[in-house]
Amino acid sequence: MNSATREAFGAALVELGAMNPDVVSLDADLAGATKSAGFKKAFPERFFDMGIAEADMVSTAAGLASAGKIPFASSFSVFIVDRALDQVRNSVCYPRLNVKLVGSHAGPSCGEDGGTHQAMEDIAVMRSLPEMCVVVPADDVEARAAVLAAAEYDGPMYLRVARLASPTVYNADSYSFDLLHGDIICDGDDLTIVACGMMVGRALEAADLLADQGIRATVVNMHTIKPIDAELLEECARKTGHIITVEEASVVGGLGSAVCEVLAERYPVPVRRIGVPDVFGRSGEGSQMLDYYRLNKEHIVEVAHEMLGR
Repeated sequence: MNSATREAFGAALVELGAMNPDVVSLDADLAGATKSAGFKKAFPERFFDMGIAEADMVSTAAGLASAGKIPFASSFSVFIVDRALDQVRNSVCYPRLNVKLVGSHAGPSCGEDGGTHQAMEDIAVMRSLPEMCVVVPADDVEARAAVLAAAEYDGPMYLRVARLASPTVYNADSYSFDLLHGDIICDGDDLTIVACGMMVGRALEAADLLADQGIRATVVNMHTIKPIDAELLEECARKTGHIITVEEASVVGGLGSAVCEVLAERYPVPVRRIGVPDVFGRSGEGSQMLDYYRLNKEHIVEVAHEMLGR
């Protein structure tokens, strides 16, 4: 099944609203796109459309959090991260308020929105802020679980959801989300592929291709990039000796950088980072843009062969 994590966010927010009367939702005139519109319909007295004023939205969310509410403030990633950074830093993170920031339409998969709207740097920016937790769910099942976990987590969180539909990785009946620990989805001895977001599905596809070629890969879904599961990364590095990171974000400061930082201090091994290079986005259809930046299973397989000298 293919589904967008933003759809799962919207449905989970309504579910959460019915469970907890302290949950409130704010949006910046994009509720239809971010899918917070469902919460607006279900709980109009707890929904606040702040207009095209992201800084004001984040400041208001901070005020609501200081009054005991659990605000989920959503917008396109490029707006909630870049336009409202001052408020995120000083009004949310500095006092460590319980605000959940939901960034949708990040990365090249929202290609139709144009290059200026594709936040490649959002993971790097948000994980650089003290007190901020950064979560990038792999599929709709994990996105739902992450939203529910976000309400239980006490502190600032950035949740990155995607515009483009992607394959479902997990079984909804059996999946259990652990915020602080990455998830080994398949196990191998030759190399490790660490991925987040919709790239988890593509990493699994690459692992299947590699298995057909006699290469056994471990695939790790590193859904929480901050705080990152350093123990699991060291374990994988010791076991396989080769790491590939895959993300739909800039390789500068993103998941790949976080992995390199951990391993440089704990257990250095060769690491290859697959992601968006140090460039701005381009306009185009979402899936085509992913291929343009070589965020696909074929490139992961190619890099794996290069690393292993095959």
